[in-house]
Amino acid sequence: MTTIGLIRHGSTVWNQQGKLQGQLDTELADEGREQARRLGVRLRGEAWSGILASDLKRARETAEIISRESGIPLLGTDARLRERSFGDAEGTTLAERLERWGDDWRKKAQATGGEDDAAVWSRWLDFLTDLTAEAPAKRVLVVSHGGFIVQVLRGWKLEREDFLRNASLTIVQRKAEQWQVELYNCLTHLQEV
Repeated sequence: MTTIGLIRHGSTVWNQQGKLQGQLDTELADEGREQARRLGVRLRGEAWSGILASDLKRARETAEIISRESGIPLLGTDARLRERSFGDAEGTTLAERLERWGDDWRKKAQATGGEDDAAVWSRWLDFLTDLTAEAPAKRVLVVSHGGFIVQVLRGWKLEREDFLRNASLTIVQRKAEQWQVELYNCLTHLQEV
């Protein structure tokens, strides 16, 4: 049985400013580093095979911190786990996108180099095929991006809401040829003690 823990990277300055990052390579804010540290502490002692991450800085650094704090080995990065491309909309705020393209900005951004849902889903399936071919009963953490993870869950018809919080943990498990959500958008590690 394959179990995947999907983790959205920690908060960045651009998250705090409401800017769309897409595949632009932004770094974690101090808050994001603390979120990753707390998630790593939470995961101590849990039986995970390892951590794989998007190669973008914010996801890679989140994975490094989680690995350091939890003792779960960092297995590397994979460009297939990157956030979806939003084309010319990357680096803009919602107000700027609405002013430039209107309410339909997502579709118009795809026309300027952005990825559609099918392209994101295809990247995920390619990654998943490689992951499960190596060890079908693996338990692995995947550090990626909100838009990417939502599209993965949507492809499996498992999403419950569009917005995944920074440093959230969602666990999915393959049972009887179907993927099921075991935990969704969990942030208990960020709650004050």
